[in-house]
Amino acid sequence: MKRVLLFGNPNVGKSALFNRLTGANVIVSNYPGTTVDFTKGILSIGDSRITVEDAPGTYSLEPTSVAEEVAVNMLNSLDKDDVVVLVIDSTTLERGLYLALQVLKRRLPSVIALNMADEARHIGVKINIEKLQEILGVPCVPTVATTRVGISELVSALPKAKISTIEFDDSHIWDKVGDITKQVQDITHRHHTVLERLGDATVKPLTGIPFAIIIILFSFIAIRYPAEGLISLIEPLFEKYWASLMLSLSERLGNKGVLHNLLIGEVTKEDLGKLIEENGERFILVGETKRKIDDVTQEALKERAGNFVVEGERLFVKRIAYKESFGVLTTGLYVELCAILPYILAFFLVLSLLEDTGYLPRLAVLIDTLMHRVGLHGMGIVPMILGLGCNVPGMLSLRILESRRERFIAATLLAIGVPCMAQTAMVFGLAGKFGLRALVPIFFSLFIVWITLGVLMNKFMRGESPEILLDVPPYRPPYPNILLKKLWTRTLWFLKGGVIWVLVGIMLANILYTLGVIEFIGNITAPLIVGLLGLPKDSVAAIILGLLRKDVAVGMLLPLEMNITQTIVACVVLTMFFPCIASFVMMLKELGIKDTIKSALIMLVSAFAVGTLLHRILVLAESVFAR
Repeated sequence: MKRVLLFGNPNVGKSALFNRLTGANVIVSNYPGTTVDFTKGILSIGDSRITVEDAPGTYSLEPTSVAEEVAVNMLNSLDKDDVVVLVIDSTTLERGLYLALQVLKRRLPSVIALNMADEARHIGVKINIEKLQEILGVPCVPTVATTRVGISELVSALPKAKISTIEFDDSHIWDKVGDITKQVQDITHRHHTVLERLGDATVKPLTGIPFAIIIILFSFIAIRYPAEGLISLIEPLFEKYWASLMLSLSERLGNKGVLHNLLIGEVTKEDLGKLIEENGERFILVGETKRKIDDVTQEALKERAGNFVVEGERLFVKRIAYKESFGVLTTGLYVELCAILPYILAFFLVLSLLEDTGYLPRLAVLIDTLMHRVGLHGMGIVPMILGLGCNVPGMLSLRILESRRERFIAATLLAIGVPCMAQTAMVFGLAGKFGLRALVPIFFSLFIVWITLGVLMNKFMRGESPEILLDVPPYRPPYPNILLKKLWTRTLWFLKGGVIWVLVGIMLANILYTLGVIEFIGNITAPLIVGLLGLPKDSVAAIILGLLRKDVAVGMLLPLEMNITQTIVACVVLTMFFPCIASFVMMLKELGIKDTIKSALIMLVSAFAVGTLLHRILVLAESVFAR
C-alpha cells in the first residue's frame, strides 16, 4: 500500500479526517489541466510512509462539474495495491451508500469511514456496524474526525482493506441502497433542536436575508479590524529594520541604474528640518513629561544615521516610499507582508469559520437566484466577499466556479465593482469630507454597475450558469484546531502560489514605469480624463497610477481639492478602471491571457462610459438644485 485516497460526498468531513491522518505537513496542488485543488499528505504506519490524497467531493461517478470530474479521475488512477477510504456522513447513510456502492463495484481495496458518528447518535440514528461490514464485505469504522474518535481504528483498518464482492443491478442501485439501509439503520423519533430550526430559517428569503446581512457585516468587521491591527504591528517593524538594509543596498548599487530601480525603486529625500518639526510636535503633544526638542532631534538622527544628504545649507534624509517606489524588494515585499497577508489571514479565518459552522452553503442557496441574474450560481458570492478585503484572494477563489464563463464573469465583476479594503478606506478619506452626499452616490453607482454589467454579460456571453447543487449540512460548532489547520494550509497555499505572481506584477509595473509606458498612456488619455470625465488635469497621473495601486492613486487625489462632483466621478472611475497590478497578474494566472485582455477592455470602456454619464448627471443635478 503506497497510496490512500479519501473519497466521498461534499461536507462529510473528508478534510478533517485528512488532517487527523496526515498532521501539518500537507501539499495543496492543482489537478493537471484544471484549476481544481486537491490536498496531499503523508501518513506514517510503522516504517512505511503512505501518500494520502483528499479528493474533491462528488455525489456520483457520473461527474457534473470539473471538481467531480477530477475526483473520478483520481479514483481511476488508483493502482491495485492502493486503498480507497469511502467517507460517509453517518447522518445521511443512504446518500453515502449510493456513491459507496458505485465505488465498491470497481473492485478496489476499500475501507469505509462512517464519519460524524456522534451527530448520528445525537439525532437518533443508530447504525449496525457489524451488519454493514457483513453486507458490503469491507471494513467499516465509525469515526468522529473533529475529536479523533476512531482515527487509530481507521489507520489499523487500512492494511486490512478488502475488495468487495457485492453484486447488484446498476439500474436498481437505489433499491439496493434502500434495502441495506433498512437492515443496518435504526432511527428513533426526536424533536427538532434550536439549531435545526435556525438552519431552516436561514435558507428562507424572509428570515434568511436579514440574517445574511448581519453575518456579512460581522464578517466585514471581523476581517477589517484584525487585519488593520496586524498591519499596524508589521509596518513599524518593516520601516525600522528593512529600511536600513534597503538604503544600504541602494548605496552599494550606486543609488541609480536599471538594477537599482528594479530592486529598490525610487529613493526620496526628506527635509530633516521638517522631519524634526513634525516629530517634535508629535512627541511634545503626547505624554506627561513633554520631551525636549533636543531629544527628538537626537532620536531622529540616531534612527537615520548614515542616510543623510547635504544640499547647500540644507540637510536631507534619504527615505524609501514603500507604496510608490515599485521595487521588488521594497514595494514588492511591502505589498505582500503589509497590504495583502494580514487580510489573507483574516479572510481565511472568517471563511473557515463560515464553512465549518455550515453557514456558507446556506448563503449560497439563499443568494442563488440573484447571482443567476448576473451569470453566476450562489457560490459566486464567495469571491465577492473575499474581494471586499483584498481582490487577490478573491481572484484566487475563482477556481470554486466550474465553468470558464463563470470565472470570466466573476473576475470582471470583482475587478470592476468590488473595491478592496485599502481602497475603500482611501475613498472614505477622500470623499468623507462631503459626507453621505458623496459616499452614497459612489457605492450606489458601483452596485448598479455591478448588477447591470453582470446582467449584460450573462445575456450576451455564450453558455449558461449551472444550477447549484450543494449539500446543506446542519449547523455545527467549529473546532479551533481544525480552524487553525485550515488557516495554516490555505495561507501556505497562498504563499506558495500567490506571492511569486504578486512580485511579478510589481516587477512588471516597475518596468512599465521605467520605460515611460505609464507616462505615455497618461498623455494619450489626458483629453478623455479631463474632457469627458470633468476631472482636473493634475488628476491624470493619479488615474493612470490606478493601473498599479488603486489605494495609492486615490491618495494622490487628496491634495487636488476637487469639488464633490469630481470626487464622486474620480472614485467610481478609479474603482472600475483597472485592477491593481497584483490582482491583474492573478487574473492572468486564473483566466489566461486572452480572457484577461477581454476583461480589461470591458473595464476600460465601462469606466469611461460610466464616468462620462455620471459626470453629466451630477452636473445636471447641480444646475437643477442651484436654481
